[in-house]
Amino acid sequence: MSVRTGALLIHGLGGTQFDLGSMHKVLQRAGVETHAVTLPGHGGQPEDLVTVSYEDWLDSVTASYRELAPQYDTFHVMGMCLGSLLALALCARVQHDKGKLVTLAPPVFIDGWSTPWYRQLRHLVYWIPGMADRMKVEEDEPFGIKNATVRAIVKAKFARGDNFHYRWVPLACIRQVDRLRKKVLADAHRIACPTLVVHAREDELTSLKSAEFLHAALPDVRVVVLENSYHMICVDNDREQVINSVLEFFGYPPAPPRRVRGCGQT
Repeated sequence: MSVRTGALLIHGLGGTQFDLGSMHKVLQRAGVETHAVTLPGHGGQPEDLVTVSYEDWLDSVTASYRELAPQYDTFHVMGMCLGSLLALALCARVQHDKGKLVTLAPPVFIDGWSTPWYRQLRHLVYWIPGMADRMKVEEDEPFGIKNATVRAIVKAKFARGDNFHYRWVPLACIRQVDRLRKKVLADAHRIACPTLVVHAREDELTSLKSAEFLHAALPDVRVVVLENSYHMICVDNDREQVINSVLEFFGYPPAPPRRVRGCGQT
């Protein structure tokens, strides 16, 4: 009887599975059946996010987990950015013990080098009726990407209007991320499964303080620090290190080096 291994992969805020680069293909080649989840408010227009709560996101990934996990002997959970916060909250909620947890660039703290000094003022804006619904948080250069070639490809995708990532998100949505961060800070100690944290030293959104918190809070954790990427680590300069760190963590041999043909395609 064959042993089945599956994985739930959760994308980032305003994003799609593009956020995870070639992770799906690489894991599938290794024999892992991957499952993508499209979070509520995603896959349409940025305005769709205005009324979505973090509970909607968490309930969505929980439903996917409870449907899929029983079908496998081993079932892993992986998330990128917002997806990594949801992966952490999910594993705490369901007491995940059927596989491992991978968090890629988890923004437990929003304190990276590109965040403005007035970032904390958003917490005041949240209390002004309707204001957070109307305010837009634009996606702008460097788009979380240090690699100039990949960044140019992303910029061109935005210019064409490709539906791979929202150009902006409402501030109301950032409020939900902040609420989710508080939940992760409070519940991280409840996560018992082996965990991998992959984080770039130069992440412009979230500093290494996030990785350090998880390293201290979780009982079985491995941290990999990347030296040549910004936030979007699955498509940036260290993408091969990210892939091989995940493969090693799951018990698979490293992927053969491959030349990049395009953004997120290896």
